[in-house]
Amino acid sequence: MNDSNKKLQRNLTNRHIQLIAIGGAIGTGLFMGSGKTINLAGPSILLVYTIIGFILFFVMRAMGELLLSNLKYKSFVDFVSDLLGPMAGFFMGWTYWFCWIVTGSADLIAISGYVEYLFPGMIAPWIPAFVCILFFLCLNLLTVKLFGETEFWFAIIKILAIISLIAIGIFFIIYRFTPPSGVTTSLSNIWNDGGFFPTGFAGFVAGFQIAAFAFVGVELVGTTAAETNNPEKTLPKAINAIPIRIILFYVLALAVIMSVMPWRTINPDKSPFIVLFSFAGITSAFNITYFVVLTSAASSANSGIFSTSRMLYGLSLNQKAPKAFKKLSKASVPAWGLTFSCICLLPSVLLLYFGNENVMHAFTLVTTVATVLFVFVWSMILFAYISFRKKRPELHQKSKYKVPGGLFSIYISLIFFLLLIISFWFKEDTKQALTYTPLWFIILGMCYLIIPKKIKQQWIKSFKNNL
Repeated sequence: MNDSNKKLQRNLTNRHIQLIAIGGAIGTGLFMGSGKTINLAGPSILLVYTIIGFILFFVMRAMGELLLSNLKYKSFVDFVSDLLGPMAGFFMGWTYWFCWIVTGSADLIAISGYVEYLFPGMIAPWIPAFVCILFFLCLNLLTVKLFGETEFWFAIIKILAIISLIAIGIFFIIYRFTPPSGVTTSLSNIWNDGGFFPTGFAGFVAGFQIAAFAFVGVELVGTTAAETNNPEKTLPKAINAIPIRIILFYVLALAVIMSVMPWRTINPDKSPFIVLFSFAGITSAFNITYFVVLTSAASSANSGIFSTSRMLYGLSLNQKAPKAFKKLSKASVPAWGLTFSCICLLPSVLLLYFGNENVMHAFTLVTTVATVLFVFVWSMILFAYISFRKKRPELHQKSKYKVPGGLFSIYISLIFFLLLIISFWFKEDTKQALTYTPLWFIILGMCYLIIPKKIKQQWIKSFKNNL
């Protein structure tokens, strides 16, 4: 069989999909960024994570209904192309690819920073980033099942770390532990100092700006549709568990942290996970937590390499990317797409030759750009669902996996994303990202315009043949 005629294999099992979904819902921001979000928003950060989590639950439900309406859809780019047109699919596919290139670059920079914390002065900062690129390239080239296994164990590490923190915190609350701050552990510490909104509306909004990046990757299960065994069962199960995971991994964990450490005593530059484990007398808390954060960043980078290669594969099938990207290896993985994406991650290695200030500035900028682009991706999924309801009402009626609240939930979610983008304008670093991000869409628009009309007509024909 010719390489180009092979198809992606459904080798991801239920446990792989469930843990990939959990891994996507637990961002590195929870471990390292929670101190900063608590400092900005105070206890209202609990509401921030809850709101974002449930909005993204509606996005995921919309994505789930669309993917299950036609099992020939390989990812959400397929239903966007089908329902909103080839131009929308072109913008969606390449933007999602760029999202993960940007996010992966940020993760690699972060990984190098974490290794430096663990082994100060022992390893040149570019080496961990370069090694990660090579390792994940080799790993993903072998078989999709290996990707699933890797993400499974990465997610297990994150889950165990969070459950351990919650268990230690509950123990402290029950036995009214008194940490070095001198304030006895109690649930009332959450609201005792200034109430639930101590930093006002501005602080509450600032929490959204940072917390949104923690959810990047929650849509990852949508890129595994073509390689998921029994998608009618596994996809709904993974999506339906999102609200429970948000409450457990974000809300409960942060509530425990603020019960043990009053929110004003939390250092925004340090991980509260490290501090809380230290209170428990775990002397190696520093190394343990940084190991967890390291695996979390590695998980995100690995997911990015996986998803970008699948995006390139889907775009190539529909003639929106070079033909080489649709060729599959003997292991039925898009080898050329994987290699190209990894090459595009190499500039992050070069960034590590610059001073710390430049790297940290670049890290802040690229993560914010990624958040803005992911908001675009999430919004496109919702617009595709609105089109689905208009164009395919019969399929919606047959669906056993309808969006709760229907179109009302979809419109509320779109309004939320609009307000989120507007809020980015009122903070200097996020405002800078908003200024740069349109350049990507201008570049895409120029590329689309120079593509001959004949090729665009072939896109439609090719897409219909693949569905």
